[in-house]
Amino acid sequence: MSGEGDTPQAIRKLAPGKLVIASHNAGKVREIRALLGPYGIEPVSAADLDLPEPDETGTTFVANAELKALQAADLSGLPALADDSGLCVEALGGEPGIFSARWAGETKDFRVAMQRVEDRLAALPPETGRDAHFVCALALAWPDGHVEWFEGRADGVLTWPPRGDKGFGYDPVFVPNGHAVTYGEMEPEAKHAMSHRADAFRQLVAAVF
Repeated sequence: MSGEGDTPQAIRKLAPGKLVIASHNAGKVREIRALLGPYGIEPVSAADLDLPEPDETGTTFVANAELKALQAADLSGLPALADDSGLCVEALGGEPGIFSARWAGETKDFRVAMQRVEDRLAALPPETGRDAHFVCALALAWPDGHVEWFEGRADGVLTWPPRGDKGFGYDPVFVPNGHAVTYGEMEPEAKHAMSHRADAFRQLVAAVF
């Protein structure tokens, strides 16, 4: 999907070489590096380049991914890939959604964020469902301002207490549909095969490589 309204036939291809990963989240950068590994891409993180983190002023995952990618591409002079993702809990009206990272506070402590979600759910009637889904929006931007974007999703249910020390963010409380373990208990290869980020990456790979 193009940020400039192009038809699918006009999607810009990504050449092998350096690509800025517009994130300061080490766990997210690690996952993206692994997903890009087979395609001749040399990922370099925004943190490695001392690029600033922009204010995420968008009202959607796609909008926030685009602004991060465009800033990184403009400042680095290289193509840049940004991810904006989050947890959406049905019983909480889709929260924390685009504010998922902000629920972890200034210290980015996701134990705090997971507890906040659980406390909100515990305050609801006991029969309240625990359905949730992750969303991942990827925006690929070039220094000339061209943008392509892709959005993936993974559905599941929340569990408590948190389980597993793999992954990052809300992974220890999210059990994807069809599985008995949380993202936090899965080996990275298993998560990469079926996560919201993997879904978005499949679309990106099919379009730009």
